Amino acid sequence: MSVIRIIRKGFYETKHVQHKGQVDLVTETDKACEELIFKHLKHLYPTHKFIGEETTAALGTTELTDEPTWIVDPVDGTTNFVHGYPFVCVSIGLTIGKIPTVGVVYNPIIEELFTAIRGKGAFLNGNPIKVSAQTELITSLLGTEAPTQRDKLSVDGCTNRINNMLSKVRSLRMSGSCALNLCGIACGRLDVCFELGFGGPWDVAAGAVIIREAGGVVFDPF
Repeated sequence: MSVIRIIRKGFYETKHVQHKGQVDLVTETDKACEELIFKHLKHLYPTHKFIGEETTAALGTTELTDEPTWIVDPVDGTTNFVHGYPFVCVSIGLTIGKIPTVGVVYNPIIEELFTAIRGKGAFLNGNPIKVSAQTELITSLLGTEAPTQRDKLSVDGCTNRINNMLSKVRSLRMSGSCALNLCGIACGRLDVCFELGFGGPWDVAAGAVIIREAGGVVFDPF
């Protein structure tokens, strides 16, 4: 069974959920998809390195080197997935020399595929995309997320920034998926996005190259 079929099938079924933290979740679908993706990539690129949220990251092996490295989030938006909220995606990025070089983000529920290769542009379902031309914060749509860590310092850091920004932007959105937020920037749905304490490089490796190829700017992706 393909990754896409696994996610689509699991989306409409009862989920078996485990907690990685107070609110951070993982399902059998996350694990099955990551295993399938890595098996396929390792067959094609046996000398490359791999970082995945549910395997290598769980074992604490997330060091990014200059070697070609595939960085995978098999289900970004797991909480959305568990609740049947359709902002869910597979995020696959390739870094070479620590530079995001290839990015693929696919939402199999609403069938949107974002792709980019460094120097070759960014695309949504095969059509070229560009970031918003918006230059004023007051007419901008801001994307962000609540931190997965719910200690007072993390929560206050996030809410204080949101409180400071709300009077400066048109409105704010939380999609529940860091990768899809980045793709929202790339295709102009969002004008600006920030996130504190995101999960790890698997959240941003694909989105970073997609934004840059769409003409946008990314700060501190890793």
